Amino acid sequence: MIDLIVSNWVFRTGVLLAIFAIVAVGAAVLVNYLTTRVSVSRDLRSMKDTGSIISEEGLAHKNRQSAWAKIVERIEASGLNLADSNNSEIAKSLRSAGYMSPSAPRIYTLIRLLMIFILPGLFLIATFTFSEAPSILRLYISCAVLAVIGIYAPNLYVRIKASGRRREIINGFPDSLDLMLVCVEAGLGLESALDRVSREMAISHPLIASLFSETVLLMRAGASRDEALRKLADNAGVDEIRSFTTLLIQSDKLGTSIATTLRVYSAEMREARRLRAEEKAHRLPVLISIPLVVCMLPTMIGVLALPAVVLTVRDVFPSMLGGG
Repeated sequence: MIDLIVSNWVFRTGVLLAIFAIVAVGAAVLVNYLTTRVSVSRDLRSMKDTGSIISEEGLAHKNRQSAWAKIVERIEASGLNLADSNNSEIAKSLRSAGYMSPSAPRIYTLIRLLMIFILPGLFLIATFTFSEAPSILRLYISCAVLAVIGIYAPNLYVRIKASGRRREIINGFPDSLDLMLVCVEAGLGLESALDRVSREMAISHPLIASLFSETVLLMRAGASRDEALRKLADNAGVDEIRSFTTLLIQSDKLGTSIATTLRVYSAEMREARRLRAEEKAHRLPVLISIPLVVCMLPTMIGVLALPAVVLTVRDVFPSMLGGG
C-alpha cells in the first residue's frame, strides 16, 4: 500500500489532500474553541466587580511608582533634596495628568535632572561615530540645546498627557451623568449611585470609573460627602467636574433634589459637547485651506500660466529680439 502511494501520483495527491483536510478541520475547530473561550472570558471579566479591575490597574501603577519612589528615597538619603520650591503647582499638574502618588513631584524633578545629563551624554557618545570630530563650539551649543530640551521635555509630556486625560473625562462625563440620573431617580442614594456608575463605566470610561470609585471609597472610609466630592474635583482637574461637585455640595446643604440638579447639568454638559463639536467642524474649512494653498494652488497656477509662458518664450521673445 505504501509502495502504491509512493509510486502513483494520484494516490499521493489524494493522501496529501486528506492530510491537509484533517489539519485544516482541526485548526478550524481549535480556533473556534479558543475564540469561544476568549469571548466567554471577556464577558466574565466585563461582569466582574469593577473594583477588582480598578484595583489591579492601581496595583500595577503603584508597583511602577514604588520602584521610582525607592530610587528617590535612596537619592535623598544620600543628601540630595529633590523637593522643588514650587512643589504644590507641580503636584497639581501631575495630578491632572493622572499621577496621584505623593512622591510624584520628586520623581518628576529627578527625571528632569537625569534628562539634562542623558541627552548631552548620548550626543557626546554619538560624536565618536562621526567621520570628522566636531568643534568645541559646536559641542557646547549642541549640549546646551539638548540640556534645555531635557529640562522642558518632561513638562511638555505632562501637559500633553493632562490634556488627553482632561479631554477623555469631558467627553465621557455627560454619559456618566445620565446613568447617575437614572440611578438617583430609581431610588438610590448619591453614594450608591456613584458606586453603580463606577461599575458600569469601567469598560467604556475607565478614568471616570476610577474617580467615582475613589470617591465612594472615601465616603465608606468615613470622609464627609463634601470632603469626598472636593477630593473628586481635585483628582479630576477638570472645571466641569469641579462645577458638578460644587452643585452637588450645594444641593446637599440646601436640601434640593439631586435628580433635578443632575438633569439640568447633564443637559448643559451635552450642549457644551455639541458646541465643541460644532466649533471643530467650523474650523475644518480653515484647516483644509492650508494644504489647498500650499499644495494645490501652485499646481493650478502653473497649469494655467504654462501655455502663456510657452507662447511668450516661443513667439514674443524672438520677435522682440528680432525687432531690436
